[in-house]
Amino acid sequence: MTPDEHADWIERGRLLFAGPIDFERGVPSMDFLPDSSLPEVAFAGRSNVGKSSLINAVTGRNKLARASTEPGRTRELNFFRVGDRLRLVDMPGYGYAKAGKSEINRWTTLIRDYLRGRPTLHRVILLIDARHGLKPHDKEVMDTLDTTAVIYQIVLTKADKIKPTELAETLEGVRAAINKRPAAHPEIIATSSETGQGIDILRAEIAALA
Repeated sequence: MTPDEHADWIERGRLLFAGPIDFERGVPSMDFLPDSSLPEVAFAGRSNVGKSSLINAVTGRNKLARASTEPGRTRELNFFRVGDRLRLVDMPGYGYAKAGKSEINRWTTLIRDYLRGRPTLHRVILLIDARHGLKPHDKEVMDTLDTTAVIYQIVLTKADKIKPTELAETLEGVRAAINKRPAAHPEIIATSSETGQGIDILRAEIAALA
């Protein structure tokens, strides 16, 4: 991609999220999914990875997605409509959560069914904490996405919390881990919802799917 083409996609991403963005609905089961008229980009990640904060940073809305210090607060698929272009989906975090076993099983099943059976799901943005790298739960989700042939892209969160050398090591480790995974997008984006690092690049990636 030439510098002019890169700048063009950055601008497209900015314009996409400068328009109207609204919470559409929370979905507790597959029976309540919205119509399949728009492409969808879903955000997935371990509990407390910074998913809601990143969605707010990407959309430029401080309180669009509810951020919480309590792991596992998001317990439905939350759909946000970006004009008439696409939907963003905030998925329940996987891993640790303060909830009963039956509740955790319910939303774990919901995540699995959505990933396996939603034809309008164009990409999963899989968030990984830059401080910790890939964990077993992340690899289990990657296995599911590889099996179902849903394209996923690794996005590192909280990149401002570690030194550049440590970030480079995390990037190298993740890159090696996804090298032979069939559904993994090759570009990894390091982001920070606090400093804005990488947000314009992520917007451009999403704009290309709209």
